[in-house]
Amino acid sequence: MLYYVSGIVSILEPGLAVIDCGGVGYGCHITAYTAGQLKLNQTARLYITESIREDAFDLYGFISREEQRCYTLLTSVSGVGPKAAMAILSSCGPQNLTLAIMTGDEKMLTAAQGIGKKIAQRIILELKDKLGGSMELDYSGGPAQNAPANGGSAAALAHAALQELGYSPAEISAALKGVDSAATTEEMVRYALRAMVMKG
Repeated sequence: MLYYVSGIVSILEPGLAVIDCGGVGYGCHITAYTAGQLKLNQTARLYITESIREDAFDLYGFISREEQRCYTLLTSVSGVGPKAAMAILSSCGPQNLTLAIMTGDEKMLTAAQGIGKKIAQRIILELKDKLGGSMELDYSGGPAQNAPANGGSAAALAHAALQELGYSPAEISAALKGVDSAATTEEMVRYALRAMVMKG
């Protein structure tokens, strides 16, 4: 099993990156999101998901474990294969995908090539609980205890979405400090992401 490949990006084309690892070139299917963070002839690490069938052995490479996890979740949905999952991640990236699922934003999903309304609805239906297990958080404790009290489920959803992106409860609480308690989930997530980027 390949966990990741690390080496020089020897070929970079739409949907494909070849990583040279000690003279062996690993061809990886990639999203536009990952491609945007790779540079030809420079070192890169891609996390790998293998797809083995009778007639093919494909490698899917992701710039982060968050993007890889989103791919795994998408392909767990009935009717969503590797091609559709990669199209969705190319269209919106892992952060916006998580946000779209948490907020039920079908339009963000259908913006991806080949993704219709029915598939988008199925993705939201099947993955919302997986992403938002902490949607109805008790503010007397737990990761979201410092969330705006009046934000209710919007704040809980924002916390859950940010945790799925790999941020710690402490980072989330700090990033959401001062957010408008009447803001929507999407506004809260964007506010937090901006705060984290500025801090970084």
